[in-house]
Amino acid sequence: MSSPHPALARLAPAEAGGRLTLGLELPLDNDWGPSRQDADRAAGRPFGVPDLAEHTRLARLADRLGFAALWLRDVPLHDPAHFGDAGSVFETFTHLGHLAAVTEHVVLGTAAVVLPLREPLLVAKAAATVDVLSGGRMLLGVASGDRPVEYPLFGRDFPDRGTAFREGVETLRAAWRQGPLELARAGLGAERGLEVLPRTVDPVGIAIAVAGGAQQTPEWIAEHADASLDYPRDLGALRVKTQEWRRLTGDGGKPYLTPMVLNLREDPGAAPRPVRLGLSTGSRALVDHLERMSALGVAHVSFNLRPNDRPVDELLHELAEDVLPHFRTSAARTTQPERRRLQ
Repeated sequence: MSSPHPALARLAPAEAGGRLTLGLELPLDNDWGPSRQDADRAAGRPFGVPDLAEHTRLARLADRLGFAALWLRDVPLHDPAHFGDAGSVFETFTHLGHLAAVTEHVVLGTAAVVLPLREPLLVAKAAATVDVLSGGRMLLGVASGDRPVEYPLFGRDFPDRGTAFREGVETLRAAWRQGPLELARAGLGAERGLEVLPRTVDPVGIAIAVAGGAQQTPEWIAEHADASLDYPRDLGALRVKTQEWRRLTGDGGKPYLTPMVLNLREDPGAAPRPVRLGLSTGSRALVDHLERMSALGVAHVSFNLRPNDRPVDELLHELAEDVLPHFRTSAARTTQPERRRLQ
């Protein structure tokens, strides 16, 4: 069963026959690669802050090559002492608006917006704006957050983030529902006639993917989310999680999505070996690994390419030539990816 949400239907189309789709996690940089780390240290540049000079060109390239989605993280404050990684750097919805203007086909997803740190009605309006500007390509991944230092700075309570998350999801649904806004928790009835504009492209609203556990029970997530956006796992642990997701969601057609850190080796025949949150492998073994993930019920995998030493352009072209043809890409793609033209 295909999702009624346009963006989610692109990532898990019914006509794909259960085969997964492939996307990319931003930033599109190789700043975790050994050579780049050496160069950054020598230049005095901090670890975890990517070079975004080419972000527009690389996003357009990914779109043109046929990747199904681009995913942005939400890191409000850079914490070099305890977390190091600045994520996608740009403010999430501002960046999404830019990407909506410079791409045509890819789904634009968040992985994930820290919902308890934001005002849910403003998130609903921002996401709807991106949805309209992109022609229905917005997919909202939401999380409860895991950085305690941020909560008091935003006037929020870290231990209560699970409650705030549930209430935030409820508010998002209410904001996108057709008709006047109703929020019983705030004492707002339909007779007041308030609306959140713009209206989403599809009357059903924007698909919500819940990242990780979000301080909720698996049963709550299965009932209230449109998709699970869960953490990378080895195949054995992944089997357990996808079986649980299918048991909880039944035949509801709610897809299971997951990211993967990928170090794509230059030798296509290089044997795979596990790395933290992913895999170091040649393209042939990567295809085999993805086939296994697909057989377990994974609908979409997003690659994090930051640990690579090779240029991102080269990695995107190799994936487009050697991996994407084995799997479903964006439903909007009608042309074949261009061949690599690298020196």
